[in-house]
Amino acid sequence: MTSLPRPQPNQKKLGLVIDLDICVGCQACATSCKEWNTQGYSAPLNDRHAYGASPEGTWLNRIHGYEVKAPGDEQSRIVHFPRSCLHCEEPACVTVCPTGASYKRAEDGIVLVNPETCIGCKLCSWACPYGAREYDYDHGVMKKCTLCVDRIYNENFAEEDRIPACVKACPTGARHFGDLGDTESKVSKLVAERQGYDLLPEMGYKPVNKYLPPRQRNKTTATASAPVESGGKTVMDEFFRWADRLLSR
Repeated sequence: MTSLPRPQPNQKKLGLVIDLDICVGCQACATSCKEWNTQGYSAPLNDRHAYGASPEGTWLNRIHGYEVKAPGDEQSRIVHFPRSCLHCEEPACVTVCPTGASYKRAEDGIVLVNPETCIGCKLCSWACPYGAREYDYDHGVMKKCTLCVDRIYNENFAEEDRIPACVKACPTGARHFGDLGDTESKVSKLVAERQGYDLLPEMGYKPVNKYLPPRQRNKTTATASAPVESGGKTVMDEFFRWADRLLSR
């Protein structure tokens, strides 16, 4: 089985921070991801029956919409929930790989798949509790978010363009990219300020990507505080607990 790189002090941890408060579910991140990665590191990403009754294909980023209604609210709201690889610090998808095709980079923490050595056994997809692995039936290999590794280090791009395609395309600024191993980075400060969440923290995989919870809204205006239910649990605690249960099925 594949081993993980030895943790180092001040380890660089590149990842995404996604703001669920302002994500509008427009799919711009998914389509830009598909476009870039169809010609990039994971190329090509297959499509089957794209214009038929049952289209399917490989997508490295998917967006789900959930209707949420907090106790006491008169109206529900839609929370849009983007889902892709979380580039975990302790990724089970890597340690179950029998060929070493799935691996975690020591220099920046990005989790990748080498298509040349992947045998399509799907063990990584079974081990991932987040459903972040995509099997490409046309090529018989697993594919996943690469954080646009072939883009973020491309010196032919202007510095402001050396970010993942999904971040570049987001029209609302709901997606942020940076080093979450640096406590002084913009993304780390944003997570601390907004109390960013890990998905399924009880699994112990330590996802690098974080989610910022939707701000609780009253009848007149949005506020940053979340009302506390009985037992000390906030409405957003309950939402993330529900999302964790859904992803664990």
